[in-house]
Amino acid sequence: MPYRLRYQAHDIELPPGEFLIGRSAECQLALDDPLVSRKHAAIRVRKDGVTVEDLGSRNGVLLNGTKTEGAQAVGDDDRITIGAQDLRVYFVDETAQAQVREQYRRHTQTLGMGVSELEAHLSSAVSAVAPPVASPVIVVTPDATANARGIQSFQLLGGVADKALAMGRAEEAERILQALLLDIVARSKEGKAMEPNIAEQAARYAARIAGATTKSSWIDYVFELYAALTRPLPAAIVDELYTVVRKVKGLDPKGLRAYLVVLKDGQASFGPAERFVVQRIEGLERLIAAK
Repeated sequence: MPYRLRYQAHDIELPPGEFLIGRSAECQLALDDPLVSRKHAAIRVRKDGVTVEDLGSRNGVLLNGTKTEGAQAVGDDDRITIGAQDLRVYFVDETAQAQVREQYRRHTQTLGMGVSELEAHLSSAVSAVAPPVASPVIVVTPDATANARGIQSFQLLGGVADKALAMGRAEEAERILQALLLDIVARSKEGKAMEPNIAEQAARYAARIAGATTKSSWIDYVFELYAALTRPLPAAIVDELYTVVRKVKGLDPKGLRAYLVVLKDGQASFGPAERFVVQRIEGLERLIAAK
């Protein structure tokens, strides 16, 4: 089973053998952190699994918050802390990845893309999912296998949906992304961990589809998703919603009001920037009510 390491929103493939992490340029992953030793830790990939080992560093290695001693087995989505840096190891579901690739190919062909153009675009998209690592890479995002699949799906299908929207084929873009978007909101309602950039991508596409189709259900989707996540929308999504709600008729503010109740319950833990976003979201309610 292939393994990858996530750090700062990038993936590094972990090949069989030893993968060194530290400040030294000799390491496969060089971290610019004064708390990290020159050769701080080794991740080893073998047929029977993955281990991490502290290489005698000054500050040690934490696995899921616990200091390691000797070689420790690493499981899917386990968190490795080196210095002030958090990394995640996850296992790649090759079957699911192949299914996403096939879905991408199928949707692209329905948009009339030629074979040669398709292969070039697909190759580019797959490179974005698993960038080659020829030299040390500073690479983060906590995500389980489901989150990894979500990232891959957006990378592979988002470009096709963007093309459909650019061609004025909003219903096609909706069809391409609907299953993925509904799966994301369902997982968030179940309380499963959701990587912030996946939620933001889902909200952004839902808002774009709402604007293109004038379907109010996709605006409700945005509020439903972030109510389940119990956190404020990204400011850029709120700005986009100010444009979209002016286009969509028959908006029911019930979903937005339920979301605002959730935000008010958690507002004590928000910082100044988040409180400002909440005020902007409250402005959306007034805008909808005035229509």
